[in-house]
Amino acid sequence: MPPLSRSREGAEHPGGPTSSPARTSMAAPPRPPAPTPPLETLKKAVKDGTVETVLCGIVDPHGRLAGKHYGARHFLMDVVPHGADMCAYLQSSSIDMTPAPAGSGLASMEGGFPDFRVVPDLSTLRLVPWLPKAALVLADAFSDDGEPSALDPREILRHQLGRLAAHGLRADAGLESEFVLYQGTYSPARTVGGPALPPLTPQGGDYALHQSPAVSRYLHRLQHALAAAGMPVEAVKGEAAAGQIEVTFPYGDALKACDQHVVFKHAVQTLARKAGAEATFMAAPQTGVGSGLHLHVSLTRSGSPMFAHSEGTVLSQTGEKAIAGLLDVLAELAVLYAPNTNSYKRYVPGSFAPTRMTWGLDNRTCAVRVVGHGSSLRAEIRVAGADANPYLALAAVIAAIVHGLESDLAAPPRWVNNAHTARDEPALPASLEEALRLLEHSAFAEKAFGEETVGVLIHLAAAEITHQQATVTDAEQARWFTQA
Repeated sequence: MPPLSRSREGAEHPGGPTSSPARTSMAAPPRPPAPTPPLETLKKAVKDGTVETVLCGIVDPHGRLAGKHYGARHFLMDVVPHGADMCAYLQSSSIDMTPAPAGSGLASMEGGFPDFRVVPDLSTLRLVPWLPKAALVLADAFSDDGEPSALDPREILRHQLGRLAAHGLRADAGLESEFVLYQGTYSPARTVGGPALPPLTPQGGDYALHQSPAVSRYLHRLQHALAAAGMPVEAVKGEAAAGQIEVTFPYGDALKACDQHVVFKHAVQTLARKAGAEATFMAAPQTGVGSGLHLHVSLTRSGSPMFAHSEGTVLSQTGEKAIAGLLDVLAELAVLYAPNTNSYKRYVPGSFAPTRMTWGLDNRTCAVRVVGHGSSLRAEIRVAGADANPYLALAAVIAAIVHGLESDLAAPPRWVNNAHTARDEPALPASLEEALRLLEHSAFAEKAFGEETVGVLIHLAAAEITHQQATVTDAEQARWFTQA
């Protein structure tokens, strides 16, 4: 856990001051002190006034943080020992917080909107420097019987990681996230008929080092804030579209990678609004613009990498089975990668987003790109949009890999050229409606995730489709208003 306060002497050295007493060559190096438990660190920060507010929240099905701002002393005295209650509809409401309908079996008006219990996971405690004197901690949701909620995205991912662990394997992950920065803020723009915000840069700059002053200032503040929150970035780069940015984080524990991602999104959007801008993680915020969430995943057994073949061929048997599983159930799990109607407007031939269920070596046109060398060989799953819930998307990846390990599947031949032209390979679902039908009839999804979890995913996708079908869009008005 990142420190909630830093001494002036040892600012970059958690073990203490930078100087140390001289020692002879025969002396053993001193042992570093044991890390301070998160709770003790928070108590100290509250006592010295570094932290006055604690944001405690769960992750909702859309990958957003939902919770409460607690007075720090109340959080320590009451929430830490006893947990807290929050309305259970947080785990099944649509993107605009519309509750599930009566008869759905989910939290609704019919049942009186009961609470569930949330328990803070103190290992996720961190400063959030983009808010004054604040810390943030993620929480886990529990049902009335004290069992972890089957609808909690963190628990859904944990369950899949547990299934993988039963095969003696561990998954590590690295997330690459894209977003687009726009000038101005969305709320005033909505009053005049839509966002209509210009990108923060006039043109795209893939790998450009000559960002505009506004973007450079923003990225400097973002990187500084994330580092202070204990989440130093690996790299930041401009992307192809105007105002588009990609941020990557160091490789590591799969659950921690997702925890960091939801905090990262909170920082990106908060700091953008402070700068008079807007950041969106829509999969397709404009026609011809797509933002993805690329999931890099590797497998190890007892610390040894399991993707690469020890004799120099591209993939080990484990790696081949993982690829086979990923592709075999990709369409059935598309709702977990692409949860919104807008998500499917990212899958455009000729773009960096995939359109066919293919895999290849260092091939960005494929759904699964095998990348890296030797022990760093890994799979990059390029299907998820930036709007995906990272826990659910990564859970889909792990479930598919387990499926490959447990089934007698063979990976199809790898695709060498432009995979958009792979007409003989299955296409990704073209719409949320198609993806929903596949999920509704997927025996695999129900077996891997459970009836309750799949039921919520079906409900949320259906609610999104119903809303969009009933909404008159700006595009419809522009095309037909004067022509009909």
